[in-house]
Amino acid sequence: MRIYIRELTLAALCLGVVVSSAGAETQFFDEGPMAGRGYPFSESVRVGDILFISGQVGVDEEDNLVPGGIGPESRQIMSNMSGVLKRRGLGFSDVVKCTVFLADVDEWAVFNDIYKTYFEPPYPARSALGANGLALGARLEVECIAAFPDE
Repeated sequence: MRIYIRELTLAALCLGVVVSSAGAETQFFDEGPMAGRGYPFSESVRVGDILFISGQVGVDEEDNLVPGGIGPESRQIMSNMSGVLKRRGLGFSDVVKCTVFLADVDEWAVFNDIYKTYFEPPYPARSALGANGLALGARLEVECIAAFPDE
């Protein structure tokens, strides 16, 4: 019986989240260095108080992958991510979830050392996985979800 009540409570909570976001305004943003390049995705999308940021690869403002491998790409990605967040009035402290795609999971530690310099505890939730064939031959791609603070 206790398990059944817990499951009902969880289902009600999930339904509440779906219902509360169902009426939320959705805004699509295509700004920054990648704007107008003809890519079939938005830089970010705001739904209510949540900002979904498209995956970032280590490209400069001319859309060129920075040379030097995982280290320079990691720093460029985090710089690009910072720009997206700032354009929406947010910062890394507002990030609640990141997903990291690595061409070689053996490079996870190198990325992790750089990633930690952009965040302070408590860290956002994060997933990391190996991926074959990232865009532009990148070693890494990172996407994030951020939450707008209560006003």
